[in-house]
Amino acid sequence: MRTHSVIKSFVALFLLTLVSVSGTAQARQAIIPAPPQVAATAYLLIDADTGKVIIEHNADEQLPPASLTKMMTSYIVSSEIEEGRLQDEDLVRISDNAWRKGGSASGSSTMFLNPRTEVPVIDLMRGVIIQSGNDASIALAEHVAGDESAFADVMNQQATLLGMNHTTFKNATGWPQEGHLTTARDLSILAKALINDFPDHYKLYSEKYYEYNGHNQANRNKLLFRDSSVDGLKTGHTNEAGYCLVASAKKDGMRLISVVMGTRSMNARAVESQKLLSYGFRYFETHKLYDAGNELSKSRIWGGRQKEVSIGVKDDLFLTIPRGSAEELDAQMHIDEVIKAPVTQGQELGNLTVVLDDETLVDVPLVAIEAVEQAGFFARLWDSIKLFILGLFS
Repeated sequence: MRTHSVIKSFVALFLLTLVSVSGTAQARQAIIPAPPQVAATAYLLIDADTGKVIIEHNADEQLPPASLTKMMTSYIVSSEIEEGRLQDEDLVRISDNAWRKGGSASGSSTMFLNPRTEVPVIDLMRGVIIQSGNDASIALAEHVAGDESAFADVMNQQATLLGMNHTTFKNATGWPQEGHLTTARDLSILAKALINDFPDHYKLYSEKYYEYNGHNQANRNKLLFRDSSVDGLKTGHTNEAGYCLVASAKKDGMRLISVVMGTRSMNARAVESQKLLSYGFRYFETHKLYDAGNELSKSRIWGGRQKEVSIGVKDDLFLTIPRGSAEELDAQMHIDEVIKAPVTQGQELGNLTVVLDDETLVDVPLVAIEAVEQAGFFARLWDSIKLFILGLFS
């Protein structure tokens, strides 16, 4: 059985914290307009910290991703480096195949690598991310997995692990191939993983230029040159896919990820992405409500070596809400009525809910911040008698 009372001091502190961040009470009645019209086949806007979907359209429709594929290529290379199987300065031999399919002779986006040369991994990563080089992507795929087909199998396994359930990769570049498909939602999952899992390599996505082999090429993500809050991620284009862009921006502690697929031009993908990001930053805000392991409450523990156990949340807790709505939040802790020792650290002892306008925004477990061992036999017996008298013995 759990208690379902609002702990007044907890709620007061909760709301006071939010109001101090969100501004004055006058903002409470802020109007949230309808989302902008976006000229794209599919699009999505999410908060990177909370996963809150702010806008979406055809977000689960499978579409060709073009060079957005290279986000997964770079993710796998970063993972190999993280696991110690690869180093930034390891040399990669550029095969004739990589040059023929993705080099200057291919007519596709290229890093202008020379065949049968050796190039450091980190240079190829820049070639993939900044120049969208097909030659660099194929060279890394061959170096990691032996050939591009085997690398595509690794890509699909990684997609499954990340929860990209509607994605199938056939190659490392995004070159049109039957069955090579993903969704706007899956791409947002991948973008979030890149940002969170490999922050050092994510910085490469914000670099505006990269010069290699006498060719100085600009990053195709025009938002990097137009909006200082934008720090990534990747563009893509084929005739089949149209012009695509996954973008991420951070402002006032809030990070958003936008995905647009199937726009009509290079400029259009930037303009439509900017619409999404501007709407999100203007009309929504993200708060870090609680830190993992911080005490939110104490509760009586029976039969333990101590009389109370500290309770909090297991993970950092973020919340995305419309701007000006903080004062309308209703937070409640539901804690087990009877807690008996022993209790292990992290053991679930209830749940925390946060409601706005009758919609539950958060429902997460409350856990023991500390372990509590059992008391001796007579102390446990005495607590059992008290529980029996109170009608709580079970």
